[in-house]
Amino acid sequence: MLRILLGVNGMMALAILLRNREFKYLALELAEAAAYVEPVVLGSLVALGALAKPLARLPYRLGVGLVLVLVMMLAGLVFQVLDVALNLWQEGVGLWRPLLWAALVTLSLLGYFAARDRLHAPSLVEARLMALTARIRPHFLFNSLNAVLGVIRSDPRRAETALEELADLFRALMRDNRTLVPLSEEIALARQYLGLERLRLGERLQVRWDVEACPPEALVPPLLLQPLLENAVYHGIETSQTAGEIEIRFTRDGERILISLGNPVSPGAEHVHGNQMALENIRERLMLFYDLEARLETRQQAGRFQVLIELPYRKDGFPAG
Repeated sequence: MLRILLGVNGMMALAILLRNREFKYLALELAEAAAYVEPVVLGSLVALGALAKPLARLPYRLGVGLVLVLVMMLAGLVFQVLDVALNLWQEGVGLWRPLLWAALVTLSLLGYFAARDRLHAPSLVEARLMALTARIRPHFLFNSLNAVLGVIRSDPRRAETALEELADLFRALMRDNRTLVPLSEEIALARQYLGLERLRLGERLQVRWDVEACPPEALVPPLLLQPLLENAVYHGIETSQTAGEIEIRFTRDGERILISLGNPVSPGAEHVHGNQMALENIRERLMLFYDLEARLETRQQAGRFQVLIELPYRKDGFPAG
């Protein structure tokens, strides 16, 4: 929906800029065009949303034709209503012009989304997700084994337990990463990883969880937390000589899931903005799973680095793409 609004308004603004060479009445023309375009766009989105299932069952060309007819009908209706009620256009401006613009914009957007669907074919999305996940696994294995090796001589029994937990973790890592997983599973995996890191760092690693405000059945991308926690441990705890706290918070705001992960930043530490590779990895996987419905932001203030993630709340899993 956001892409459609941006695309239509962008084409409208470009057309007016090209036509209005003197910029004398640019603001007025933009306002008049918006008064016509916005009702057509919003009305079309509502109508197409209501007719999405019937249209999806039709052959592609027939569906395109019906969408085109629907948008042009709405465009003509809005033009006639505004022309009579507000007299926005000069005399002599016929109905053909708004209908032509509606047809051109609709066909342009349909062509864009058709090309985008081919580019984001399920096979390509699945391959990209597998490649992105494959980048995470070696880091996870190295850090986990390093944590176990740190105690294998001093506490063999504890190291044996840690190796068993590591085996459980890798069984989880080898599962299908093309589908969303329950939040409860992702939290369990993250807790096990932090348990292994605590073997190495001891009481220097403090963790505070706040997950009561988020339903455990909410679905999230697999391996969402572990790379962020690895960043937090490496950049916030390991570089400091004193104890530090990692805070993980989950909340639900209507149909949105909000995730916040914060860690201390040591004064003078390098790479204070975290491991950009891991952040870009997660950002790209969020795009593959949710398109523009999810976002990831980072910020640093008051000696702490924070990652903020916002996702749509879902309870039914589906393959990416």
